[in-house]
Parts: sequence; C-alpha cells; structure tokens
Amino acid sequence: MAQTSFAFDDLPAPLLAAQGGTPAVSDALDALTDADFQAGYAIGWDHARHGLLPPQRHLLPGNPLRQGWQAGRGAFAGRTRPAHPEVHSWLHLRIEAWEQGLAFEDLLVTPHFLKQLGASTCPVSREALTDQARVVRLNQAAGYAAGNLALVCARVAQALQGITGASALAAAREAASSADGLFRQLSAAEWERLACLVLLATPQPHEEAARCPLRALPPNRVRVLNPIQGLQVWLTLQIELDGWSQRLNRLADRLPETSRLAFRVFVGGFLPRVWQNGRPASTEELKQGLEDAWADERVLRRWQHFALQLTADQTAKLLSEALALGISGRRVHQHADSRATDGWALESGGRADAGSRVRVQFRPMLRRKPSTASV
Repeated sequence: MAQTSFAFDDLPAPLLAAQGGTPAVSDALDALTDADFQAGYAIGWDHARHGLLPPQRHLLPGNPLRQGWQAGRGAFAGRTRPAHPEVHSWLHLRIEAWEQGLAFEDLLVTPHFLKQLGASTCPVSREALTDQARVVRLNQAAGYAAGNLALVCARVAQALQGITGASALAAAREAASSADGLFRQLSAAEWERLACLVLLATPQPHEEAARCPLRALPPNRVRVLNPIQGLQVWLTLQIELDGWSQRLNRLADRLPETSRLAFRVFVGGFLPRVWQNGRPASTEELKQGLEDAWADERVLRRWQHFALQLTADQTAKLLSEALALGISGRRVHQHADSRATDGWALESGGRADAGSRVRVQFRPMLRRKPSTASV
C-alpha cells in the first residue's frame, strides 16, 4: 500500500577523556569497528577534498578522521573543491552523527540537499533564523536521513535533544502552568509546534495520528509519515492559494457518503479561524494563521470527528486521490511504504549499526524549468 510523507558539538561519553573534555583517543579507537573507522576516515577525506581543517579534537595521532584528512591532502593537493556554507553544515552533521554513533544516510543527505532546507524563519519559534541556526533530527529515535531533518534556531535545537512527541506535549503543559510561561526556554505554543513536527516524522497508529492538531506545517523536505496527517496537511495547504474551494469540493465527492457531512462541518469551522484577524498581509502571516487555527478546540474536535470515521486503508486511498488533485505552488513527492523511512535506522533507535529503509513531502515550487528529479 502506498503511503505518503510530505516530504552541538558535544562528544558522547566514550569519546571524552575523564579530565577536561579532551578526546580519549586510545579508548575511542579501541571501541571503533571497521565501519566506524571507515566513516571517520571518509569524513576526514572530504575535509581535505574541500580544503578544510577538521576540528582540533580530531587531529590527534591515530584518529581515523585525521588519517583520512592526511591521505586526502595528498590526493587533492592544488585541486580542492569550493567549501560553501552547506558543505560546512554537511561535514558538521557527519561528525556529529559519527561521534554519537548514529546513522547518517549519505546517499540523499548531501550539501545540495541541506541547501534545500534553507528557511528565513524557525518553524517552531517563528523568529528570524541567523547563522546560529541548526539542522536537527526531528525524530530523535531515527538517524540523520532525508525527511527527518529541519532547520531551527539554536534555542529550539537545544530543547529538542532527547525529546519525543509525547514529552514535547508534556513540556507544553509545564510551560503553560509556569509563572513565566516558559519551560526550558520555550513557550507552550512553541512546544506544541515542536511536538507537531516530531509527530509528523514519527510513525503512529492511525487513531493516535488522527487526534493530533496541525500546530506546525512541515518545513521543506520534511516527510509526513502518517497518512491521516498527510491528508491533514493537504487540506490545510489548500487555503494558501486560489482555487481551494474547487479542490476541496472535488475531494468531498470522493469521500464515503457517511463522512461528507463531517468533512464539510470541519471545513466550515476551520476557515473562519484562519481569516478571523483579516486577510494576511504576507505568505508567512497566512502560514501562521493556518497553523494557529488548529489551536482552536472546536476545529480540533471537528477534525477528529471526521478523521476517526476513516480507516487507515480508506485514508491512504483518499490521500492518493487528494494528491492527484495537486497543490498550487508546490511539488509533492510520494513514496512506497516499503521505502518510507530508508536510512532512518528506526529499528535500532537511529543507531548506525542497523540497516535502513520516504513518504510524501511538500516543498515550494521553484520558478524555473520543472524537474523530474525525486528525493
């Protein structure tokens, strides 16, 4: 069955010496497997390929990363490649994954891919992103893989470490009840948006996913792993551009007759929440209005009443039909269920020692010659 996904530099304990945070090279090397060594060596090699010096902590004798860098310096002498900002980010993420023993899917996660994650505002805090922005794993139980990565501000990146969807929702309640309205530097609304993004990238039972409010739209290249949330995203994005009413009516015609009334009641309750503060002045204001409409309890109840009438199989079929109707201004990539989470290493909690296995992701339509390339 086809499914849809809408598309710190801290060392782990084994790599830290007992004193002062200096890498314990001998201990680390003892723990290295051949795969670990090859991964570190390749990272060093690519530093040399781009004429970059690896972090000082990895330049001690015997470090695989240093060995790869030294070999690469000889191989690429005088003919290195440019080191664009996304190359720095790519190498940093690979080191981060290697140090933590996490899987890094290097077939799709390339400098070019990371460039496509670029955004002007953080999807969680809504503040302007600076050069302190971080690429993070949304699902902390998965590795560094296409569809599980997003660009967020440093404050959100710090709070995300070790967080699940459930713990993020608990943190939102903590923030709401605190005197200053914050918990670990995030407000209740920010925790709710973070929880939403984590849950979009986390496989869930149909009934649980159907109860989630869409407090944050998926950023570019983030995959939505649960079909009912994919349908939720599709419906919400219809309001972005003209022609939405026709597309929603066409989708309603494809619904089981018993669900049509519930669908129309949901749409009739959702739209006023989006427009209640007047017509948005910008695309970003509209996006935030769409997300904020899901904070309304009445909207969520109406959505749940509709969504829980559908089975998982009905939802998957309906989503495929919805995607065929298109979304103005966006490309949608849909992937077979058997490849839903390629490279995520979910079986091992994101650890690098497991094999890997991409769903539908939404991203802005580029104003250039259309490409048939698929992520």
